[in-house]
Amino acid sequence: MAYTIRDVAKRANVSTATVSRILNDLGGYSDKTKMKVLEVIQELEYFPSGIARGLTNNRTHTIGVLVPNLTSSLIAEFLTGIESVAHEVGSSIIVCHTESQGIKTMKYLQLLHEKRIDGLIIASTVLKKEYYDYIVKMNVPLVLLSAYSEFPVPYVIANDFQAAYSATKHLIQNGHSKLGMISGNKEEWIAGNAIPRVEGFKRALSDLNIPIDDRCIEYGRFSIEDGVKSFKQLLNRNPDLTAIFAENDEIGIGVLSAAFELGISVPKDISVIGMDDINLCKFMNPPLSSISLSHNEMAEKAAKMIFRMIESDSKVENSILGHQLVERQSVRSH
Repeated sequence: MAYTIRDVAKRANVSTATVSRILNDLGGYSDKTKMKVLEVIQELEYFPSGIARGLTNNRTHTIGVLVPNLTSSLIAEFLTGIESVAHEVGSSIIVCHTESQGIKTMKYLQLLHEKRIDGLIIASTVLKKEYYDYIVKMNVPLVLLSAYSEFPVPYVIANDFQAAYSATKHLIQNGHSKLGMISGNKEEWIAGNAIPRVEGFKRALSDLNIPIDDRCIEYGRFSIEDGVKSFKQLLNRNPDLTAIFAENDEIGIGVLSAAFELGISVPKDISVIGMDDINLCKFMNPPLSSISLSHNEMAEKAAKMIFRMIESDSKVENSILGHQLVERQSVRSH
């Protein structure tokens, strides 16, 4: 038998309004009454409807999270950070896998609107005008995670330019002057992040008096498989390279795999450094050096921002986090 709020009120000898106030922690009742109602709720195993509760306070205690893929270790870290904050404040998340497709993204936005979400986080995705216009109509707070926009939307990002600069400088300081970079497809750069990473790579070369040769930059995509393919193509054009800066760790892991396949020793023959410092880096052979961008912290900060906006309807400041070099065994000093 499914019990209702009326059954709880009758058994506890209080009004349904009192039960509702206790469920929503609104006050206006004694501790004795609260204890009695909670005992009845437990006894009847009554589970209040989140949607019904939302009707009384215009809240569903649910936020939407749009991500471009579900296989990326980076996205997994983002979701873990967001969910932990949501859980702490008594909310849930609805994760939508857009695959960076416009039609799919719009369908998910419509779905989230129907679900009456309280707020929205969009991760590692370019905020197109059609998305922004629809979200404005939804009238819910929005925060961008690992992305920024021309529209007036708060964001949480890392300083990708400086992070790439640090990675490249680390290779140069270890004696490398023949450097290559593997970046994402120019037409598919996620949320503009790859542009400052390429520029950071080039600036480090320039500042440390190493000639910039665009043939030493390979534009592939962002997966391990693409890292394998791009490394082979880059090495075919530049057989004298001694170090590779991979724009993300999955590309870097692909480089390690391709090097093993080709009989190239890392770091003896070629050094490799990635970016993001995903958990898998430490388990590679050799463990992959990387630039940590504190993605869990970024995700938690984005989640706290969205809940602050939901609770107080106030503006929040953009947040740009720092980075840290994590040295492992994939970079050799010459």
